[in-house]
Amino acid sequence: MKQRQHNVRTEFLNLPNILTLGRIALIPLVLVLMAQDTKQSLALAALVYAAAAVTDWLDGWIARNFDRGSILGKFMDPVADKILVMAICVMLVEMNRLPAWLVILLLTREISITALRMVAESEGLRLDVDQTGKWKTAFQMVGLLGLVIHHRYPTDYLVWATTIDYHVVGLACVAISLFFSVFSAVGYFWKFVSAVKEKYPEERT
Repeated sequence: MKQRQHNVRTEFLNLPNILTLGRIALIPLVLVLMAQDTKQSLALAALVYAAAAVTDWLDGWIARNFDRGSILGKFMDPVADKILVMAICVMLVEMNRLPAWLVILLLTREISITALRMVAESEGLRLDVDQTGKWKTAFQMVGLLGLVIHHRYPTDYLVWATTIDYHVVGLACVAISLFFSVFSAVGYFWKFVSAVKEKYPEERT
C-alpha cells in the first residue's frame, strides 16, 4: 500500500504532469479575464490561453523524448485539453461570440472520440492520432484564440498594412476545425471497427 502511494506521489511530481496540472489551473484565469470583456483583458486572456496551449505540446514532447510518460499523465492530459476547450467554448457562447449548436457539435465529437479511445485501450487496440486530427486541433486552437481576442487590430507587415478582424478569423478557423472534426471522427470509428475485426476475426459475419 505504501509503495502505491509513493508511485502516485511520484507521478504527480512528474514534470509533464505538473505542466498538465498547470494548464488546468490556468483555466479560471482565462475565464475571469474573458468575463471582464475589455480589449486589454481579452488580449491577456488570449496570452494565457496560448501559454496553456504551449504546455499541451510541451508536456507531450517531454514525456516522449525523456521517457517521462505515466499512467496518470495518459489520463490527465486529454482531460485537461477537453476541459480547457469546453470552458472557453461555453464562455464564448455566453458572450454571444460562438453559436451554441457549433459548440454542441464540437464537444459531442470530443467526448465521443475520447470514449472510443478509452474503449479501444481497454481492449488493447491502438487508435493513433492521424494527420486529420492534428489539423483539427491546430485550427481549433487558432480559432478559439481569435475568438478570445475578438477585436479588430491594425497589422503592419512592412510592405503591406491591413486591419485584421480576429472574430471573423476565429469563426472561420473554428468552422474549418469542425469539418476536420467530423472527417477525423469518421476515420477513428473506421479504425476502431477495423481493429476489432482484426483482433476478433472469428466474429466476422
